Amino acid sequence: MISEIYDVIVVGAGHAGCEAAAAAANLGSRTLLVTMNMQTIGQMSCNPAMGGIAKGQIVREIDAMGGYSGIIADKSAIQFKMLNLSKGPAMWSPRTQNDRMLFAEEWRYALENTPNLDFFQDMVKSLIIENNKAVGVVTSLGIEIRANAVVLTNGTFLNGLIHVGDKQLGGGRMGEPRAFGITEQLVSLGFEAGRMKTGTPPRVDGRSLDYSKMEEQKGDENPQKFSYLDSPKLTKQLSCHIVYTNEAVHDILREGFDRSPMFNGTIQSLGPRYCPSIEDKINRFAERTRHQLFVEPEGWRTVEIYVNGFSSSLPEDVQIKAMKHIPGFENVKVFRPGYAIEYDYFPPTQLKHTLETKLVDNLYFAGQINGTTGYEEAAGQGLMAGINAHNKVHEKDEFILNRDEAYIGVLIDDLITKGTEEPYRMFTSRAEYRLLLRQDNADIRLTEKAYNLGLAKEERLKKVEEKITKSQELETYLRETSLKPGIINPILESIESNPVDQAYRASQFLTRPNITLDKLDEIDSIKEFTSQFSDEVREQAEVNIKYKGYIEKEKENVAKLNRLENVKIPEDFDYIKIASLSSEAKQKMNKVRPKTLAQAGRISGVSPADINVLMVYLGR
Repeated sequence: MISEIYDVIVVGAGHAGCEAAAAAANLGSRTLLVTMNMQTIGQMSCNPAMGGIAKGQIVREIDAMGGYSGIIADKSAIQFKMLNLSKGPAMWSPRTQNDRMLFAEEWRYALENTPNLDFFQDMVKSLIIENNKAVGVVTSLGIEIRANAVVLTNGTFLNGLIHVGDKQLGGGRMGEPRAFGITEQLVSLGFEAGRMKTGTPPRVDGRSLDYSKMEEQKGDENPQKFSYLDSPKLTKQLSCHIVYTNEAVHDILREGFDRSPMFNGTIQSLGPRYCPSIEDKINRFAERTRHQLFVEPEGWRTVEIYVNGFSSSLPEDVQIKAMKHIPGFENVKVFRPGYAIEYDYFPPTQLKHTLETKLVDNLYFAGQINGTTGYEEAAGQGLMAGINAHNKVHEKDEFILNRDEAYIGVLIDDLITKGTEEPYRMFTSRAEYRLLLRQDNADIRLTEKAYNLGLAKEERLKKVEEKITKSQELETYLRETSLKPGIINPILESIESNPVDQAYRASQFLTRPNITLDKLDEIDSIKEFTSQFSDEVREQAEVNIKYKGYIEKEKENVAKLNRLENVKIPEDFDYIKIASLSSEAKQKMNKVRPKTLAQAGRISGVSPADINVLMVYLGR
């Protein structure tokens, strides 16, 4: 039926699959996206939001490289917030609430308008492996489709099992069938597989809620956006609301614990530690009398509400009874109850940094199949898998982002070096160089790299070059402009900052923690010059001036680490023969097969003494 031999086949059209297909196709590969349902391309399976702490940085990195997630999040946004503004810029994280249906619609529209990309609706039940190389897929209809590389982005669909109380349903999402066959085939080839769990909260009818009993959460007064391109800015926003559970809610939920698959042994796999179910929160934090819930609208033109924080696999009658005791939920009508889902994943230590598997050539894994959780983590992996699948097929160099270059680099390095036994979620604390990996400079860090790949277009590169030039111009002005005491002291006194008795450069005042460029704009001569620059340029210049010393120190640390990154370890290196290595180090390094000394040092269980021994053997 399908006679064409594709360069790349992508299996699954979630966030990882969509980014992988777009990247491979935009780079010039003949690409096929195979999905079980064309109506759920780019579906937000869980919360209707993009970004958040560390995740927002990933979305900006994807956008800076020419991926689609940021643009689509902007086009479907109903609210924007920059989180952590009370902290330093390394912690600032953009987040959007999104219109769920519009988000999926924009994804499909974007993909259908991507050259070199075809679609096919069917379930992939097995891979075609020849001479230890992935060369195609076989669908449930028995159709063989050939390709030079295959990217698996199966999400929660591999042998997915849905739990609602004591009921179990086979499925990858509520109302959608599970996928089977792939896990069994990969295990027969020698892959190690495991099971993980995730969950989702109830969706309710917003018309049945009393918002007067809740705390309104508006978006930012001056909303920004994810994309560095000219995607639309929000001119109106929908509010979210905050409400809290109480002891009455907890008591009702506890009554159902004996019917909970989490507590009666039905679910044995691990769920995300940082996004626990409501029953898990009550059990683990028994001393707390309330837990925060976010009441989030699902879109501009729907009454459906997502009850963030109330993820549950308890019986549906228990969920509904308990919710009716939440303030404002007394008359709640439930569209669908929360549920848990178990699914197959493959420990990511079985992958190379390119996300190609070590056991089978030209086979790539991205997304929840690697044990991650979150749209953003999946999309970042999909982008990298799509790039590297294209490069491998066309005999180009592998493309890898280091830990000091991107959160995406931290994510992938963590996965393949340390592995994960629970769903992996990105946090700013996981990035040792987070001051360099800010959300405001993702374009400066990554767009030129993506342009050289052929993924980012010239329009992007010109925007970055203009931003760099303009921010340097603004920085130079602030470093060269003196402000006399008579001009600056009234401003300093208004914010209870120590006055000065002589002139200082404007940049020196900016290094004070409570002085911002907006504050300096109260001086007419300053504002006359600075008002010509965009918000992005102003932010870039201000961060560079305020944190110059810290940024330079972090760059020095990167240079030290890179000395170890440059010490390569041969692929066939025999760790067992080195008597001085600890037994644990031998075992872990034999399994992970690190490519550099720096990567070896990040493996859990490998000590500095082990690294010193390796350095001796490698002649360093």
